[in-house]
Amino acid sequence: MLVITLTNCPPSLRGDLTGWLFEINTGIYVGNVSARVRDELWKRICNNIKNGNATMVYSAANEQRLDFRVHNTTWQPIDFDGLKLMLRPSATQQKENIQLRQGFSKAAKTQIIKRVSKTKKKNNTHLGKYIVLDIETTGLSITEDEIIEIGALRVENTRILDSFNAYIRSDKPVPAEIQKLTGISDEILNEKGRKICDALPEFLSFVGDLPVVSHNPSFDYGFLRKYCERLGLPLFSNRCIDTIALARRRIHDVSNYKLTTLADYFGISTESAHNCIADCIMTKSIYEKLIKLD
Repeated sequence: MLVITLTNCPPSLRGDLTGWLFEINTGIYVGNVSARVRDELWKRICNNIKNGNATMVYSAANEQRLDFRVHNTTWQPIDFDGLKLMLRPSATQQKENIQLRQGFSKAAKTQIIKRVSKTKKKNNTHLGKYIVLDIETTGLSITEDEIIEIGALRVENTRILDSFNAYIRSDKPVPAEIQKLTGISDEILNEKGRKICDALPEFLSFVGDLPVVSHNPSFDYGFLRKYCERLGLPLFSNRCIDTIALARRRIHDVSNYKLTTLADYFGISTESAHNCIADCIMTKSIYEKLIKLD
């Protein structure tokens, strides 16, 4: 079962949704679709709703039997001891939002926005203790391809405290181009690989509820959430900082924002790129360089 509520929804988007779901009231859509269709619909909503708001609630194989996603809302989904909850805005945030609506001068509004932005930037980008995450897969399709390696570092105040690394057996042969890129062959997976049903719970335990730093986390999270759902595990939804988004805001003289490009920009070694742990170390170093640009 799937329920989507939208506000300020463009007419064209409503037409897309009614092709798959029933609109039982203005901006409220319900229906039963596959996980693949659900994810594609959500992607289309996020890409096309512009300044509108969206909330999606759907059936999931967890203790609550449901999960949800939000877009452009002040409420935030959080994981509390395995239970998915919605965190409403703090009293301070609500007060600031009310003040902005009550006829403050343009200069006063600008000062408030700058203060809030500065606080959010500090809170959202400067982490004391966090996880650095990277995965390798047989390809780019979340629906068709599989995870073949998971790597993570536990970091506190720039020090690496612990690491997690696991090769994952694949049900399909590793494509030649992926073998060349990552150095991961079918032989390595047959010899050292573990079943995803064994490795993923161990990885989730390693990460706990710590925030995550990742380069393009939507890719990693998409694959991990697919397997969480398949195995009946709580969906991986830790707060995350994307080093690509961070770099786009702070660096403007690079040709692209690939991991190796940013590493070269900061003079960081790119040896063993596309090895999970090596990429985690690169991501950690890039993150530390980026937050110093505040």
